[in-house]
Amino acid sequence: MSSTSIAVGAHVEQTDPIAEAQARGMTHVQLFLGDPQGYQGPEVRYAGGADALRADAEAAGVGLYVHAPYIVNVATTNNRIRIPSRKLLQQHADAAAAIGARGLIVHGGHVNKADDPEKGFDNWRKAVEAVDLKLPLLIENTAGGDNAMARYLDRIGRVWDAISTTEQFDLVGFCLDTCHAHAGGNSLETVVDDVLAITGRIDLVHCNDSRDEFDSGADRHANLGAGKVDPGLLAAVVRDAGAPVVLETPGGAAEHTADAAWLRERL
Repeated sequence: MSSTSIAVGAHVEQTDPIAEAQARGMTHVQLFLGDPQGYQGPEVRYAGGADALRADAEAAGVGLYVHAPYIVNVATTNNRIRIPSRKLLQQHADAAAAIGARGLIVHGGHVNKADDPEKGFDNWRKAVEAVDLKLPLLIENTAGGDNAMARYLDRIGRVWDAISTTEQFDLVGFCLDTCHAHAGGNSLETVVDDVLAITGRIDLVHCNDSRDEFDSGADRHANLGAGKVDPGLLAAVVRDAGAPVVLETPGGAAEHTADAAWLRERL
């Protein structure tokens, strides 16, 4: 994929993602299905439900990505979190497939402070074995936490080692978040090559600037060019990854359109 043909989309409100895409002049968008902080399961708020959203998005030429709730943590040793998380992940995989989504993005999760990280890697393996993946599951790198499964490159490598033995491994991909990489202490100069060496693939880029300094561990997104990430590095990551982009930057259609234009000027 040439840098000029990289498609740029944005995370949008879920009631009418097609209209949100059209308001931004974008050919794909990302959305939540339901409450990103709740365990109550996915909800399709589009008029007509999942079938209508799938048909209307296809007719409009709008691709859909679904972000799983932030609370999903399939790595943890806490059964009261891990078991509901796995159930929620299955529900969102089903719902995302029902609307014809291109992928389901999920954060890497973490183990508790006193836990052996090895248990977290093995819990990821168990999750990939247990969940019926009807579409690509894209594991996203995260910004903070010493016990995170996907903040540091070596931990991402251990997750990949663990899940590589599963039957559905070919359906697991990677979502690279630029703010998370920067805040998580991963050099943006080399992160694309580093991730590709581990996973062999980058399926989606969350292109976000960061309000905080390198290795801060803080997950606070900024509009492109308005944060602490070197503008040239942001563009280089997108260019080198060669994957579709989703902006998760603050604001609505006007801000996302401006961020997309900012990025395209540099590609």
